[in-house]
Amino acid sequence: MERTEVVLDEKNGGEIQLFSDDKKAGKMDIAISRDLLRIFHTEVRDEYAGKGFSKLLLDKLVSFARENSLKIIPICPFVNAQFKKRPEEFEDVWYKR
Repeated sequence: MERTEVVLDEKNGGEIQLFSDDKKAGKMDIAISRDLLRIFHTEVRDEYAGKGFSKLLLDKLVSFARENSLKIIPICPFVNAQFKKRPEEFEDVWYKR
């Protein structure tokens, strides 16, 4: 069973972590400043590749942003590509300069 959680430090930097059967399977490196959420990197361990885990992380990122009225700056190539591929799906949370 998979679960995701957001883990932030006192400076609002941290990770969105993905666990599969209580083993850490992947993560996204994030930082929050004011109402902006920067996503720097998405990583899924090799043994979990091809199981849609990057999408699970992306779903958690977007739902967290929506729940907290944050706009996402997609620095991460994976997230940036997903936003460009389906802009209408992410319009409400995508920060465009």
